[in-house]
Amino acid sequence: MPRNRPLVGLALGGGSARGWAHFGVFQALAECGIPVDFVAGTSIGALAGVVYASGATESFLEIVPRLDWKRLASFWDVVFPRSGLIDGKKIEDYVRRHVSQTDLRDLPIPFRAVATDLATGREVVLREGDAIQAVRASMALPGILTPVKRGGDFLVDGGLVNPVPINVVREMGAEVVIAVDLNHDIVEKKGYARRRRARRPAGAPLRWAGRKLAERSKLVSAVGARWEGTLGPLLARARASRDSTPSIFDILLSSISIMQAEITAARLRVDPPEVLLQPSLGHIRLLEFHRAAEGIEAGYEEAMSKLEGWKWG
Repeated sequence: MPRNRPLVGLALGGGSARGWAHFGVFQALAECGIPVDFVAGTSIGALAGVVYASGATESFLEIVPRLDWKRLASFWDVVFPRSGLIDGKKIEDYVRRHVSQTDLRDLPIPFRAVATDLATGREVVLREGDAIQAVRASMALPGILTPVKRGGDFLVDGGLVNPVPINVVREMGAEVVIAVDLNHDIVEKKGYARRRRARRPAGAPLRWAGRKLAERSKLVSAVGARWEGTLGPLLARARASRDSTPSIFDILLSSISIMQAEITAARLRVDPPEVLLQPSLGHIRLLEFHRAAEGIEAGYEEAMSKLEGWKWG
């Protein structure tokens, strides 16, 4: 039967805590009636992507308010000074309980995760095998999460080579690519010593899907506000000083963010997507997972501004 619409691919970029914006994009896609045929994700985009491709978006968001500070702290299985601060196995196990499909080939929507081969620096597109392990490899931020061994290779964060995997969804068969870039404004806004207040006035209603989560946002923020502080004395000391001197974590994470922003800009010039979504997220630090409401709202607003009026399928 002939198709009456183009095949749509969703390329989800990396950006750690800014990845909450992807869930706002998902809601906008649903409200605009835009079907997605292929999904590829890098780093936090891989995590959001596997949740979306498995059909578990709503259930995944439902668990957020139930994460008390003890549960969040328990995810940080600190292994320093090995090959990363966090082993990540506990995070992997927790996500696995909410994504029922265990193999990439079994997901309802075809999905790919992008990682980087630590030895060669080449882009690795994960097409088959354990879905959550593939996501874990794509998220292995150097120095923070330990690498994932796959065969004889060690894989780390895909954002080192391909922060927004537009080429991957094109190779999967997408004729129209909707790309989500989480890092476009971090260089001018994020600076390690600066923090910007949310644009939304206190108490103003949220527009994102998450609308039904709006009343829970205070709990989400209260719970997640402790996320950064659960790495133990090491992180506490690094964050203790609030002067203009950056901590080791500020330096590491800001450097990675700047690198990813520059790589993304270069790749977008060579292979621009049909639709580019760039939520305003530069004020959210990489580990500020407690700012979920802001991230989701930013993703939703940006997607609605670009996608509203598209009625496919």
